[in-house]
Formats: sequence, C-alpha cells, structure tokens
Amino acid sequence: MAFADTFKALSDPVRREILEMLKGSTLSAGEIAGKFDMTQATVSYHLKILKNADLIRETRHKNFIYYELNLSVVEELMVWLSDLKGDA
Repeated sequence: MAFADTFKALSDPVRREILEMLKGSTLSAGEIAGKFDMTQATVSYHLKILKNADLIRETRHKNFIYYELNLSVVEELMVWLSDLKGDA
C-alpha cells in the first residue's frame, strides 16, 4: 500500500465524508453525488482519488458503478498506526 496516496486521499473532507457514507453500505456514483452540492465530475474526481488509494472498490452492474469500502486497506492502515504509536 502506498501510504502517500492513502493520506492524500484522507486529507480532503469530501473524501472522508464519502468514506463515512460507504461505511455501512454500497452506493452508486449517482447516490453519492446526490448527497453533495457539486458537479458529478467533481464527485467522480474524488471517487477516483479514493479508488487510486485503494480505499474503495468499484463494481459495475449494467449501466451503474457501485462503490464500497476496501476494509483490508483500512485495517492495514490501522495496524501501521498502532505500530507507530507503540502499543507494546
């Protein structure tokens, strides 16, 4: 995992909000965009950053793209942060 990409993705409040939205469900790009007062292109940009950081996964079904959290990367990040803290 490239931590630089992960931390860059997490640095933006919109992307953190998208991750919160995906915490309990799988949502389409349109459903995600509908919760923000910004263009679909801007939301797509944020989704691309999150996907490149491997924080979310996409699944295509017919004409829709659905997004979900990639919990393995989140867990890997938590382990790294815990090791950094020195919980020994």
